[in-house]
Amino acid sequence: MSQKLRVGILGATGMVGQRFIALLENHPWFEVVAVAASPRSAGKAYEDAVGGRWKMDTPMPEAVKKLVVLDVNDVEHVSSQVDFVFSAVDMTKDEIKAIEEAYAKTETPVVSNNSAHRWTPDVPMVVPELNPEHLEVIKYQKERLGTKKGFIVVKPNCSIQSYTPALHALKEFGPKLVVATTYQAISGAGKTFKEWPEMVGNIIPYIGGEEEKSEQEPLRIWGHVEDGKIVKAEGPVITTQCIRVPVLNGHTAAVFVNFEKKPSKEEIIERWRAFKGLPQELELPSAPKHFIQYLEEDNRPQVTLDVNYENGFGVSLGRLREDTVFDYKFVGLSHNTVRGAAGGAVLIAELLKAQGYITAK
Repeated sequence: MSQKLRVGILGATGMVGQRFIALLENHPWFEVVAVAASPRSAGKAYEDAVGGRWKMDTPMPEAVKKLVVLDVNDVEHVSSQVDFVFSAVDMTKDEIKAIEEAYAKTETPVVSNNSAHRWTPDVPMVVPELNPEHLEVIKYQKERLGTKKGFIVVKPNCSIQSYTPALHALKEFGPKLVVATTYQAISGAGKTFKEWPEMVGNIIPYIGGEEEKSEQEPLRIWGHVEDGKIVKAEGPVITTQCIRVPVLNGHTAAVFVNFEKKPSKEEIIERWRAFKGLPQELELPSAPKHFIQYLEEDNRPQVTLDVNYENGFGVSLGRLREDTVFDYKFVGLSHNTVRGAAGGAVLIAELLKAQGYITAK
């Protein structure tokens, strides 16, 4: 590409905003040219606004250090500098809905990490390998917003990435009942151990709103487009528990599943290892070459060994075995701030660019 698309990051000083900046350093298609945050950070150089709160394990990219932080509420000014934005703002759900629509109405596409628009009927919620066909509702959303280029696309909750792709690869066998317990890293709450010392050696068996998201969002991903809206799938029935554990990065899931047509263990592993989607076919810059890996060892996947599989964009599965109550059980692992958050949004943006939804202004 001769000229990179100009990217703005809304909520650039928070943990997910920082992850966007780290992932987009030297990106072949995109260049961060604008960082926006709350009024208290506006006017400062980015490195000064973040101060000692840089949470990534790689250094802050030199290219963003001197960028002056813009006021995220100054929608027209921010939009005038960019071709599209990533949204990771920390606001109430109603405020997020309003500000993301305001950016879209300036003809600026919004790729959001936030949950506010996940159930807006004409806003696609996408895992690029699983449901890229949902992007077709963008044309109906543009009609509602009165835009030619502006729209919103969202990514789903970080916790479901550790098991939804595994079930999606087995759809031909008709998963009908799923029980999943997720063991979720503290970075999912935007925290480090330094900021949350009470999590050291501790488990908290509650994450607000997480179980409802984990049970319902896969059904929206598996839904279909009808009359310009996404209608969620009726099944499978999913029930979950979500537990916060003393891990920095990586959400693990213990999953039990019943099928309409029970496959063999060999069939399951073959489907997982062979699974690929549109990002792999298009060879998008951030797409994992092998989306799902299956590990034979009894003690895998492990966070310390496997969370960075395919640079954090892949999903690791293991411990598949028949169960005495369910047909099968297995364990999944995904990187919650790469595949589950900022990285998933970057991959969505790459798909949108490849399909002509995002272009230079």
